[in-house]
Amino acid sequence: MRRWGTSWETARRTRLDRPGRRRPTVEICLTVPELTESVAHLIDQLARLPGIGKKSAERLTYHLLRIPAAEALALAEAIRKVKENIRYCRICYNLAEEDECAICRDPKRQRDLLCVVEQPRDLIALEQTGVYRGLYHVLLGRVAPLEGIGPDQLTIDALVRRVREGGFRELIMATNPTLEGDGTALHVSNRLADCPVRITRLARGITTGSVLEFANKEVLSDALSGRQDF
Repeated sequence: MRRWGTSWETARRTRLDRPGRRRPTVEICLTVPELTESVAHLIDQLARLPGIGKKSAERLTYHLLRIPAAEALALAEAIRKVKENIRYCRICYNLAEEDECAICRDPKRQRDLLCVVEQPRDLIALEQTGVYRGLYHVLLGRVAPLEGIGPDQLTIDALVRRVREGGFRELIMATNPTLEGDGTALHVSNRLADCPVRITRLARGITTGSVLEFANKEVLSDALSGRQDF
């Protein structure tokens, strides 16, 4: 049986003198080399990433040590460029390398449609469908009072100004279908109650190819309340 410590290991070997009886014969102390300061620091930094635990950080660190130096440094250079070059679009707050993102600069986009999302990753998910061709506005979060996040910490004021000045015919609320997401959408719709703009939200309910008996009650409730003409 082996017991591991942080910097040393004790391995105890035993033998049978007679059935049912064990006694130690040899005790070996093995020294495990301490991690270098640089390796330990890299593990600690990787462990700070969301979804990365200590073990995953160790595996990533040893992977970086094994690969060629050029490949590891290319990763470091990519991280540096992202931190130095990426900013928020001055219009929609999407990620951009210039003052305006590629979507806001695209003359082929529908200028009277505006889709509101919580984060840039939500925008990317909608773009990957290839269906929506309007503009976006990224809130950079959602109203979450229990976490101390209020409307003033998001880009809601900029959204309200944009809608009042932009001449949009429809505002699509694409916040996440959660308590905080719905609360954020309700707050935005209340702020724009006096604007002559149609406010809609993404459809919810039964997905194509699913079976009713396996759908939970929240999905069924959304499907019934949001039913459409056949």
